[in-house]
Amino acid sequence: MIVDYFRLAIGTFKKRKVRSFLTMLGIFIGIAAVVSLISLGSGMKNAITEQFATLGTDKITVQAAGVPFGPPGSTVANKLTQDVTREVERVRGIDLVLERMIRAVRFEYNDQEKFESISNIPEGEARDMMIEVLNLKVEKGRMLQESDRGKVFLGNNFDLESRYGKQIDVGSRVVLNDKTFEVIGIAERTGNPGLNGLVLLNDEEFRRIIDVGDEVDLIAARVKPGTDMDKVIEAVEKRLRKFRNVEEGKEDFSVESAQQSIEALNSILNVVQWVLAGIAGISLFVGGIGIMNTMFTSVLERKREIGVMKSVGAKNSDVLLLFLVESGLLGVVGGLIGLMLGFILGKSVEVIGQIALGSQLLRADFSLTLIIGSLLFSFIVGSISGIAPAYQASKLQPVEALRK
Repeated sequence: MIVDYFRLAIGTFKKRKVRSFLTMLGIFIGIAAVVSLISLGSGMKNAITEQFATLGTDKITVQAAGVPFGPPGSTVANKLTQDVTREVERVRGIDLVLERMIRAVRFEYNDQEKFESISNIPEGEARDMMIEVLNLKVEKGRMLQESDRGKVFLGNNFDLESRYGKQIDVGSRVVLNDKTFEVIGIAERTGNPGLNGLVLLNDEEFRRIIDVGDEVDLIAARVKPGTDMDKVIEAVEKRLRKFRNVEEGKEDFSVESAQQSIEALNSILNVVQWVLAGIAGISLFVGGIGIMNTMFTSVLERKREIGVMKSVGAKNSDVLLLFLVESGLLGVVGGLIGLMLGFILGKSVEVIGQIALGSQLLRADFSLTLIIGSLLFSFIVGSISGIAPAYQASKLQPVEALRK
């Protein structure tokens, strides 16, 4: 029986091809928007979370509090210093500490000059920890060593000829703040756009050419295995409050674990995804109104057909179900078209974005839940939109319908 309803519905669509297409237009535009926006939002969320996850669950970070307008900690009023690093090192449960600096440097090559981001590589055991945290891998040349002087390690973006009109390679000479350095290595491309454009120097040379004194932008610390992370964070906060002479609740610094950073970021990205879904949902609402309008028109045009059906024994429920199937089918077909369009749009933005930005952060993630949910949602929108017209059709009297 239900198969017959679908056959009748498909036959109606074939008779009214243009109207059916225009009716579905709002649905598949809405579904395409939902699928592409949510897939891109989900892909970006996963990519960023992966980047944070490389910090490891055994790491904590200390930053100066404030409203920075540049790299973390570089523009706040009360900056961290190397004395703060030594205080963190004295906390029980801390295994290893490193200092991170990120500043801007005047970079000259091939008679062109730009400002680039530069960061330090610390000495000792902290060196290996930083390379691990940043997930640095060598594509050309080698990694900086502690004994290197006058050497620089560059992110993958510097391997592009378009950046300075001439490719920078291992052995090339570049000028940083009027001091000449030899490129010792170039990193593999990563999903972190900041790292791809980073200039890396040994800590001693970094501080000499940037002249930051004993300032520190960010402190990363590794917690000893088996140690309670929350207790270590609490101990660091207590020690730094005393050292910097600030009251609890008025700290001019923040201490966070990698897990806390990931959770905070996920909360923000979830809100962004819901906003994107809401914007796309407006298109679906408009599409639903289109289906309702088409179904009401269909009822008016098909009164004689409804009258014939009822005169040969069709019940009100049969007519109701027929029109509900038609509206639901309009929603599903519109959803399928929208799903395909959304996939094409999402992948197109992903490819164009990765080429333009040189980063893997912009990517589309099409989950099974998103695909099934989109189709189910389009069916529900179509069915709900058809309830009122279907009810009106089912209540038509055979004699009244046959007079039309």
